[in-house]
Amino acid sequence: MFFVSPNQITGAHEPLNDQSGYTLLFHPDFLLGYELARKIKEYGFFSYSIHEALHLSEKEKMTIIAVFESIEEELKGRIDNFSQDVVISQIELLLNYANRFYSRQFITRKAVSSDLLQKVEEILQAYFRSPPTQKQALPTVQFLSERLNVSASYLGDMLRSLTGQNAQQHIHNHLIEKAKEQLSTSAASISEIAYELGFEHPQSFSKFFKLKTNVSPLDFRRSFN
Repeated sequence: MFFVSPNQITGAHEPLNDQSGYTLLFHPDFLLGYELARKIKEYGFFSYSIHEALHLSEKEKMTIIAVFESIEEELKGRIDNFSQDVVISQIELLLNYANRFYSRQFITRKAVSSDLLQKVEEILQAYFRSPPTQKQALPTVQFLSERLNVSASYLGDMLRSLTGQNAQQHIHNHLIEKAKEQLSTSAASISEIAYELGFEHPQSFSKFFKLKTNVSPLDFRRSFN
């Protein structure tokens, strides 16, 4: 099961034989005036890649098919003033089930997810060990997702499911730990450390460090003297 957003392109590389299923297509305008028009942006799986599809168990498959059949019955029945309300409610139910089942998938495919988590740690450690001249800037979620060949949304949801933190928080944690290490063990200036970590301006580093630790880099260093 997979989801696509407007203007995304999908297709099959090979002819599909003996395949059956449901496809639900609706225009964004269909949701106008409903809370789902705003809320639908919160469903991260619309930004997942096709290879990050939801793999349903037989029981889950029956649950999803039942919702599709309910939508189909409503559309084929007598259309009245309540039809749009009913269909939108069913669409939201479908999306909520998908959220639940994706959460289950992160757990049941824990070996795959844990391997991905380990690779995240290795990439970040290697990045912060590299010389400043090899750093373009601070690492981003997009940088991580491209190195791992997964979508940014999938990476964030997977990490949140495993650790309770999203990809950005993982990057910040590594950044702070590396900063603490440098401040407590080296004689480099605050400006030098900021540059080595990938910050363009020392002021940005100081502001970030204090936001995350409640102390300035200078005060943190003084606590070790």
